[in-house]
Amino acid sequence: MLLGIDTGGTFTDFVLVTGDGVRVHKVLSDPQAPDEVILRGIRELGLDPAVPKIVHGTTVATNAVLEGKTARVAYVTNRGFADVLTIGRQNRDQLYELKPDSRIPPVPCELCFETGGRLAANGELLEPLEQPEIDRLVKKIIAAGVEAVAINLLFSFLDPELEKSIANSLPASLSVSRSSVVLPEYREYERGIATWLNAAVSPLLRGFLARIEEQIGADKLFIMQSSGETLSAIDAEQSGVRLLLSGPAGGIAAAAWVGLAMNQQRLLTLDMGGTSTDVAMVDGAVQLTTDGRVAGYPVAVPMVDLHTIGAGGGSIAWVDAGGMLHVGPESAGANPGPACYGLGGQSATVTDANLVLGRLVPDDFLGGAMPLDAKQSWQVLEKLGIQMGMDAARAAAGVVRVANEKMAGALRVISAERGYLPADFSLMSFGGAGGQHVCALAEALGIRMALVPRYAGVLSALGMLVARPGQRVSQAVLKDINKVDLVTVEKQFAALEDQARQRLAREGVTQREMTVTRQADLRYQGQSHALVLNWQAPELLADAFHTAHKSLYGHALKRGVELVTLRVAVHGPRPSFSVQPIIAAAKAGSSIAEADTGQALHVWKRDELPSNWSAYGPALITETISTTYLAPGWTATMDTQGNLVLTRPETKQN
Repeated sequence: MLLGIDTGGTFTDFVLVTGDGVRVHKVLSDPQAPDEVILRGIRELGLDPAVPKIVHGTTVATNAVLEGKTARVAYVTNRGFADVLTIGRQNRDQLYELKPDSRIPPVPCELCFETGGRLAANGELLEPLEQPEIDRLVKKIIAAGVEAVAINLLFSFLDPELEKSIANSLPASLSVSRSSVVLPEYREYERGIATWLNAAVSPLLRGFLARIEEQIGADKLFIMQSSGETLSAIDAEQSGVRLLLSGPAGGIAAAAWVGLAMNQQRLLTLDMGGTSTDVAMVDGAVQLTTDGRVAGYPVAVPMVDLHTIGAGGGSIAWVDAGGMLHVGPESAGANPGPACYGLGGQSATVTDANLVLGRLVPDDFLGGAMPLDAKQSWQVLEKLGIQMGMDAARAAAGVVRVANEKMAGALRVISAERGYLPADFSLMSFGGAGGQHVCALAEALGIRMALVPRYAGVLSALGMLVARPGQRVSQAVLKDINKVDLVTVEKQFAALEDQARQRLAREGVTQREMTVTRQADLRYQGQSHALVLNWQAPELLADAFHTAHKSLYGHALKRGVELVTLRVAVHGPRPSFSVQPIIAAAKAGSSIAEADTGQALHVWKRDELPSNWSAYGPALITETISTTYLAPGWTATMDTQGNLVLTRPETKQN
C-alpha cells in the first residue's frame, strides 16, 4: 500500500495505490497547518495512518523561504567574510532601475560571527582555531538567542575538521548545518546561501515531520527531494535545502514516467495548479540544474530545472491605473479562493473566467463534491469588465488570453530561449487547471500533440510513488583536465560512492539494488560557471565539454578545460506498480452544454470512456480532479492506459 501526497497552494492531493487499483482524493490546503490537512485526508480515505508507506512532497521549506518565516540563524565564517551573504554577486534584478528596492540581508549583521580557522585554496592552514576562541564564539551564539547555526568556513570542503570542532562545541538544542556537508564545493557565496537555507528551514521541517511521524511512524514516511528522488524523513530533517522544490519535482518525475510508457520522451511539461504554474523540459530524462533560484536566492544543490510563474487557477485578474489587464501573481488561494467557490472571494480569477466561458461544468467540479457558483463568477467578471469597458464574457476571454500568454512565455523560456524548437516536443499538461489551457498553449508554440495523462489533476502526488530513492553527493577538486591523476580521481569517486551507498542503505535499499552514476563539472579556465557531464576518460571528457558548450552557448573556446567538481548519484529501484489499463466497453454517451459565448460543447465523462475513444472539439472532458477543454480543430483520443492524446493536423505558430 503506497500513498503519495502533494501539498499545493490550493489543494492537497492524495494518490493511494493498493492491490485493488488507484484511488485519488483532494483536500483544501491550509498553509498554517499542513500536517493536519495530511492526517485529515488519510482519515477521509478510510485508512489507518500507520498502515501505508507515504511519500510526501512538502511545501513547508518553500513557503518558509518565500514568506521570510524561517528560523533565526547565526552565520559563522572566517574573519573578514561576515558580509558575504549580504554582498552576494552584486547582480541587479533590474539593470536600469535607478532606485532599486533594497533587499533585506539573509542574515542580519548582528547574527554574523567571525572566527579563525582559515584554510588556503590548497588546504594549508593559514590561521589556527583554538578551543578558547571556539568557547567565546559559542557564548556569543547562545546569547544571540538563535534556533540554528550555519557554519561556512573558507575551503572547508578540503578539510572539514575545523567546522566539526565548532559544531561539536555547540549545544545539542541548536540545529547545526556545516557547509562541508551541505555543499562541499567552490564559490563561498553559493555555499554559504545553501548552508544558511538548510539551517533556516531544518527546525521547521523537524517539527512538521515529527507531528506526522507520531501518527504514522518514522519508518513509513519518505519525502520527495528537489532532484526528483525520495529521501527518508529522518534524513530529510537535516536536508531542508534539498526539499525546496519537493512538490513540483514529483510532477516532473511522473511526467517522465508517463512519457516513457507512451513512447514520448521529449516533453514540455505544464503543471498548472491553483496558485502558480511550473514548466519544465524532459528530454529523455528529467533535467537537473545546480543554478536554480528560490525567492531570489541561488540554490546550488541539484534540483529539477523548472521555471515558475504566478499564474494558476486562483490567480487574481486586475486592471492597473493605465487600464491594462493583469493576471497574478497574487492568488485567491484555497480560502477564500475563486469567487465561484462560494467562500467569500470577491476577485475575478482564472477559474472564474473559465467558468463564465463555459469551460467548467458547475455541478461536476471535483466530481460534484464541490459545486461551483456560476452567479458569483459572473458578478466579479462584470465588475472587472466595467473597468475594461466590456461585458463579462469578453472580460473573461481577456483574462484567459493574458494567463495563456504568461504560460506560453514561460514555456519559451525553458525551450526556445535555450536553443530548442518547441514544435519538436509534445506538451504534457497536468495539475488541476492545466487541461483548460493546453490546446491554446500548444497552438501558441506550434506544437502538434498535447498529452493529458490519466490522473493529471493529481500527477505530482502520483510522481511521489514512481520516484526512485536516491542520494547525490559531490566533492570539489579543481584540476586542469590534462593533469588529472586517474588513480586519485578513482579514489575520490569511490569515497563519494561509499558515502552515498551508506546513506541509501539506511532507507532499506540493499547494495545489490543500487545503481551508480558518475558525473563531473567542467569549465574553461577563467570561467566561474561549469557544465555537468557524465564521467568518462579525461581526454574524451574535454572533447565532450567543447561540444556541449558549443551546443548550449553557440561557441567553443581554444582554452584549457578545468575539472571542477566530482558528482555521484546512487539510486535504489523504482517502486513496482502499474496503472490498470482501460477496459474496452461500449462507447460512452455525452451531454451537451452551451458555453456562455453561445458555443455548443459536448461534455464527456472521462472515467466512462473506453480505450481508442475519440472526439472532435469543441468539447469538455470532465473527471473528478480536473477538466480538459478540447478546442475547435483538435481531436482527442484515449489510449489503452487512459491517457488523452490531443492532436491538431495543422498548427498556427505565433
